[in-house]
Amino acid sequence: MLNFEFQNPTKILFGEGQIAALGREIPENARILITYGGGSVLRNGVLDEVKSALSGRQLFEFGGIEPNPTYETLMKGLEIIKAESINFLLAVGGGSVIDGTKFLAAAACWELGDPWDILLHAGKGIHRALPLGTVLTLPATGSEMNCGAVISRANRQINLPAGGGSVNAGVQSVITQSYNEKLFFTNPLVYPRFSVLDPSKCYTLPARQVGNGIIDSFVHVTEQYLTYVTGAKVQDRLAEGLLLTLIEEGPRALAEPENYEVRANLMWTATLALNGLIGAGVPQDWTTHMIGHELTALFGMDHAQTLAVVLPALLTLQLDEKLDKLVQYGERIWGITEGADKARAEAAIAQTRAFFESVGVATRLSDYGVKEENLGEVLERLNQHGFVILGEHQSVTLERVRQILLAAL
Repeated sequence: MLNFEFQNPTKILFGEGQIAALGREIPENARILITYGGGSVLRNGVLDEVKSALSGRQLFEFGGIEPNPTYETLMKGLEIIKAESINFLLAVGGGSVIDGTKFLAAAACWELGDPWDILLHAGKGIHRALPLGTVLTLPATGSEMNCGAVISRANRQINLPAGGGSVNAGVQSVITQSYNEKLFFTNPLVYPRFSVLDPSKCYTLPARQVGNGIIDSFVHVTEQYLTYVTGAKVQDRLAEGLLLTLIEEGPRALAEPENYEVRANLMWTATLALNGLIGAGVPQDWTTHMIGHELTALFGMDHAQTLAVVLPALLTLQLDEKLDKLVQYGERIWGITEGADKARAEAAIAQTRAFFESVGVATRLSDYGVKEENLGEVLERLNQHGFVILGEHQSVTLERVRQILLAAL
C-alpha cells in the first residue's frame, strides 16, 4: 500500500425526509443563494421542500445551471452573489449543479484576475471560498462529498500565431480562434460542509440519467482500481463491493424506479466511488476521464457516454500493463476463473462493455457520429491542455491516445 493522507470533512445526512434538517446546518443569519439546474427541482417539489425547511431565512435563487456547467452561466450567478452579499451557497441538484456551485464558491473570493484562471491552474491559488452545502437529486459524480469540479466554457477566445508565427512589418500576425473547453479543478476549500442524500428524490429521474449515473460511478471506481497491485486489500475489497453493487442494482433501478432500497444503495455507492476513500494508498489512472472531457467539449457527448466509449478501448490497449488487476477484476467481479490470464482479462473487458450497453449507454464513438477524421482534434486539445503523458505509469502518450480512440470507433 502506498503512503497517503485522507481527510473528508463533508457531513452526510442520508435518508428520506432529511431535507427537513437543513435549518440546523446553515447559520441562522446566512444570506443563502440556492442554485439549481433546468427546473426538475421545481417540477418534483424538491425546491419547495428546501425553501420550506429554510423558512424565515434570507433566500435568493439562481437557476439554469446546465449539464456540463458553463463559465458563462456561472458568471451570472457570481453577479448575484456580489450584488446580494451572499455568504452561503446551497446546491440543489446533481453533479453539474454542485460542480458549478463549487466554482462559484471559489470565484466569489477570487482576487487574482479572471476567475477562469481557477480552471487554468486546476484550483491552485484558491485561498478562500464561500461555504456551501448540497441537496443531491442525481447520484453519479460523487461531487457531494469531494473537493473537485469540472466546468465548461463555450466559445473561449484565444490568439494564436498566424502562418507559423510569421512577422510582417515588425508586427506578429495572429488569428483569433473560438472553441469550447472543459477543465477541472480541485481544492479542499470547496468541500461541501454537508450533503443531504434522500434516495426518494431519485424516483422520477429519466432512464438516460440513471444509466449515465451508473456508468459514471462505475468508471470512477475503475480509474482507482484497475491499475496495478500494491497490496491494498482494504481498498480493493471496497472498490469491488461498489462495482458489484452497481452491477446488481443498476438494472433494478431502471426496472423498479421507485424501489427505495435500490435507490439508496446506488446513491451511497456513487458517493463512496469518489469521496477519496477507495483511492487512498493506491495508484490512480484517470486517462479515461481526461479523454472523455475533450470528447464532451468537442462533440457534445454526455460525460458518461464518453466514459463508456473510452474505458473498454483503453483497457484493451493497456491490457499488458493492467493484466494482474484485470485478472483479479474478472475473477472477483465477473466470476471468470478459466483460461489463460490474457483470455480472462479480455473476457472481463467484454463483460464490462456488455454491462454498459445493458444500462442503455452505447460504447462506440461511431454510435455518436464521431469519425476517424475527428480524432486529431481530440489529440490537439489534450496537447493544448498539457495532458500529453497520462496513466498510472505515465505511459499513455498522445500516440497511445490516438490508438485508444481508433479502437473505440
